Amino acid sequence: MARLPRLVLPNQPHHVIQRGNDRQLIFRDDEDHQRFLAWLRESAKEFKVAIHAYVLMGNHLHLLASPSDQNGLAQMMQRVGRYYVPWFNHKHGRVGSLFQGRFKTSLVDAERYFLVCSRYIELNPVRARLVADPRDYPWSSYRHHAGMQPDPLVTDHALFWALGNTPFQREAAYTELAGRALGAGELARINQAVLKGWPLGSDAFKQDLQQKMKRQVLPAKRGRPAKTPPTPPEDAR
Repeated sequence: MARLPRLVLPNQPHHVIQRGNDRQLIFRDDEDHQRFLAWLRESAKEFKVAIHAYVLMGNHLHLLASPSDQNGLAQMMQRVGRYYVPWFNHKHGRVGSLFQGRFKTSLVDAERYFLVCSRYIELNPVRARLVADPRDYPWSSYRHHAGMQPDPLVTDHALFWALGNTPFQREAAYTELAGRALGAGELARINQAVLKGWPLGSDAFKQDLQQKMKRQVLPAKRGRPAKTPPTPPEDAR
């Protein structure tokens, strides 16, 4: 069966995940992280994609990004791969693909899930027990949002700006939000959406999106469609 194209809506946040092939490491040292982020920044600028949040883990990465058109997200990721993969292979003496197929993405209902998804991404190192405090992990956008270190890769979303009237208020409010643990249900919902390519949002958001995009955006119901029972013969009615 033909693979459906990614569900992409311009100017809407998308949760992106890219894994290493066979879960192998795609970042081995500081220079790897730095090179990837530099190429990501250049590519995001070239294809007009706003990066709102990110984290680079050892064998995968997450982005929360808003493309300005239908193709920018894919073009950005393809450009990063064209530069990063051969550089990484040459440096580390390896050959072949680095990433596990296509990147996966989930279109995000901003009003309901933008800040939740941003926290989900930036708290990955804490859930993985790499650090106890997200401020201690250098390869995410958390330090930017917490007011510790401006990050030129990050474009703040309007919903982040709405957290306060001053940078201090916004940073304090975000830090307080990040201190609240995400529930198991929220974690599962976000995971399932991005891994399966489903939109992340309310039922109303998904229905509206399905009508707007004129394509299936909700998971199909399991099982075969019910058969219409045969019309009984005249003498059996």
